[in-house]
Amino acid sequence: MSLLKVNNLTKNFGGLAAVSNVSLHLEKNELVGLIGPNGAGKTTLFNLLTGVYEPSEGDVLFEKEGKEERLNGIKPYKIANLGLGRTFQNIRLFKELSVLDNVLIAMTGKEKVGVLTGILRLPKYYQMEKKMENQARDLLAIFDLLDKEGEKAKNLSYGEQRRLEIVRALATDPSILFLDEPAAGMNPQETAELTELIKKIQREFDLTILLIEHDMSLVMDVCERIYVLEYGQLIAEGEPEEIKTNKRVIEAYLGGELTC
Repeated sequence: MSLLKVNNLTKNFGGLAAVSNVSLHLEKNELVGLIGPNGAGKTTLFNLLTGVYEPSEGDVLFEKEGKEERLNGIKPYKIANLGLGRTFQNIRLFKELSVLDNVLIAMTGKEKVGVLTGILRLPKYYQMEKKMENQARDLLAIFDLLDKEGEKAKNLSYGEQRRLEIVRALATDPSILFLDEPAAGMNPQETAELTELIKKIQREFDLTILLIEHDMSLVMDVCERIYVLEYGQLIAEGEPEEIKTNKRVIEAYLGGELTC
């Protein structure tokens, strides 16, 4: 049973099919790429998989404890609680809050205490609070952000904000991590560091990752399989070497060479 299975997924906006009849699957611990020209429907597909949009047709099925759960129509926060975490193409941090608080907010709902315990601030409440802070700091340390924990998120460099967004997604304890153009706006050095970081995340966090990215060198380096979208439709699937030489894929990239 696949960890995530997408069957004939379609999303219409008025008379436009932004995603049309897309089927794909993700297996446990895979690192899979999703590529395509601008406007191909990649982020729309991510939004369908994470509950931001509801499909017009088709199904999104998530394997949870040996059972398939249909995600259609489920709110994004409930999907996140099920184990699907994501980052966004445009960074969405709480800019005025501290780095640590950004991570702690993402962890809300992981640890639960009774209403009375929370209202009266009983010892169990403070134990839970301390545990979450320790977990948040452990994550920040992995991403070289621990020394920034007290700074406002808006004061981080662009690359650091990108890393913090990934930390925040990991703080939800996902089974699947959706990364939407994590290298966008990064310089070559930052992109190289991100490439190694993505490999580390998959290895150390026992995750399945689906990655949207325009940097083909990054995609070809880290991904085991790649799906290619054009005008909302899947036009290819395969291993990196297959995709690099696929004529339909090369044509989709404005008729030019798929540089990697």
